[in-house]
Amino acid sequence: NLLVHIFKPLSFLSVIQHCSPAWCLCSSWWGGVQMGPPDPILGVTEAFKRDTNPKKMNLGVGAYRDDQGKPYVLNCVRKAEAVIAEKKLDKEYLPIGGLGEFAKACAQLALGADNEVLKSGRNITVQTISGTGSLRIGANFLSRFHGGPRDVYLPKPSWGNHTPIFRDAGMQLKAYRYYDPSTCGFDFKGALEDISKIPEQSVIVLHACAHNPTGVDPRPEQWKEISDLVKKRNLLVFFDMAYQGFASGDIDRDAWAVRHFIEQGHNIVLSQSFAKNMGLYGERVGGFTVVCKDAEEAKRVESQLKILIRPIYSNPPMNGARIATTILNTPELRAMWLEEVHGMANRIIKMREQLVAGLKKEGSSHNWQHVIDQIGMFCFTGLKPEQVERLTKEFSVYMTKDGRISMAGVSSGNVGYLAHGIHAVTK
Repeated sequence: NLLVHIFKPLSFLSVIQHCSPAWCLCSSWWGGVQMGPPDPILGVTEAFKRDTNPKKMNLGVGAYRDDQGKPYVLNCVRKAEAVIAEKKLDKEYLPIGGLGEFAKACAQLALGADNEVLKSGRNITVQTISGTGSLRIGANFLSRFHGGPRDVYLPKPSWGNHTPIFRDAGMQLKAYRYYDPSTCGFDFKGALEDISKIPEQSVIVLHACAHNPTGVDPRPEQWKEISDLVKKRNLLVFFDMAYQGFASGDIDRDAWAVRHFIEQGHNIVLSQSFAKNMGLYGERVGGFTVVCKDAEEAKRVESQLKILIRPIYSNPPMNGARIATTILNTPELRAMWLEEVHGMANRIIKMREQLVAGLKKEGSSHNWQHVIDQIGMFCFTGLKPEQVERLTKEFSVYMTKDGRISMAGVSSGNVGYLAHGIHAVTK
């Protein structure tokens, strides 16, 4: 009887009562997961949404807005969608490297249709999940195959997402001087000094145009010196081109640096995005290009890029690539796109000029020329964190703490209010 008592089956309830907390069925697998910090830009948007001030402004958003502050879908995109719909195409998987027609058009847009690289077939371009996906595929490729140091040198500052993208791919992050807070312009001397000390075969990231977040770009003669120095140091150049056409309104001018580096013998890698310049934000359309020594090397690189992509997302989405390809390969739609992207860039330039004029009208004695000199969607105002805080509290103007504003959030209806607020906190 004693043995029966000892070995009699335990009830489910008694098991629960006797098990340790670590193994209790009601405990969580994720109890050790800590709350992460909010995204600094998305946090700005959330605070903006809660604000009830009718004059509130969101200058943190990285997406184009029309002069009424509304999201803008390009007419060429609408027309391309209609063309695609009429064809009644299937929804089969794209190849791992994406839509072939898109990859070809993407590379031609960046490098120029007559580029020697394209004619000799020594590039490989794959479709990616917009610019972020392109950068991550590139970072993964570098992490696996780059034979030099695992160091990636970013301009200081750089787009916030560059750091986690390269870090999470296993690369080590370093920086070189770029922005000069005292002039709100390019620290050319500092950049050259730092680049001259970068160990050979390291990776250097360059923004092709409309540097994010500062809006400060090198001039062509400065780009030439940077190219010469980078070549002398034997650095691998990773260009990030998220704003071709959207920066100046001219697709060739915005791609000048990329094309010059290639002409000078740099075998670059390149990320492209069609979020800003075609307004295809949610369609996630991008490309990643590797310029190789020859066509045979390009084939080998292509094979490894496919091997990298396959376990991540298998193949890219179809709709946005079809839209971009239809626009780029249809003369009428391409002409319409070039006109529209020029108009978007001009609206941003006009807002910069009106903001500076408004500050002068308010009686500001500061030099705001940098607002006009900077280019692209973003502007580094030079405002200090405490001034940004006052702008938010007193005027409901929302921006990141570093004083970066998205000029897309400025319109002819609110530019005067913004000038008034900035003057009030910078007197």
